[in-house]
Amino acid sequence: MITYRKLSNNEIDCFIEMRINQLREEGAKEDIDIRPALTDYYKRHLADGTFVSWIAIDNGKIIGTSGLSVVEKPPYFGCPSGKIGLLSSMFTDKEYRRQRIAKTLLLHIVDEAREAGCGTVQITASDMGVLLYTAFGFTKNNNFMQYKL
Repeated sequence: MITYRKLSNNEIDCFIEMRINQLREEGAKEDIDIRPALTDYYKRHLADGTFVSWIAIDNGKIIGTSGLSVVEKPPYFGCPSGKIGLLSSMFTDKEYRRQRIAKTLLLHIVDEAREAGCGTVQITASDMGVLLYTAFGFTKNNNFMQYKL
């Protein structure tokens, strides 16, 4: 049975491996060891609350991930709070795809953005992700997709 919950500090290493698998699958050039930078980022931002992740777990194994970085910009008409949720790390293990896992993770992470006071959620979507985000209600906005809260 698949369960969903927030990422904890003791799962960061596994989360990073999932992130690296995602980047590889998206065709990123792997010319450096990104693990130290990712470890630093996730530890700092989980601690200060500017990053949150919901994960999907099956039999103790992380099989799906999501991430939300809350950034603040000067307020503008489309986002009077100035707070923007940057969606990242949306990834589901190949064996578990097409089971609504990504959609469930997206529901949780959008709720996190709403609770953090974000006025919008943005993502630079992979080709595979565009269908998920469009079906959810995201709209194209130049080079990124946006979901208006």
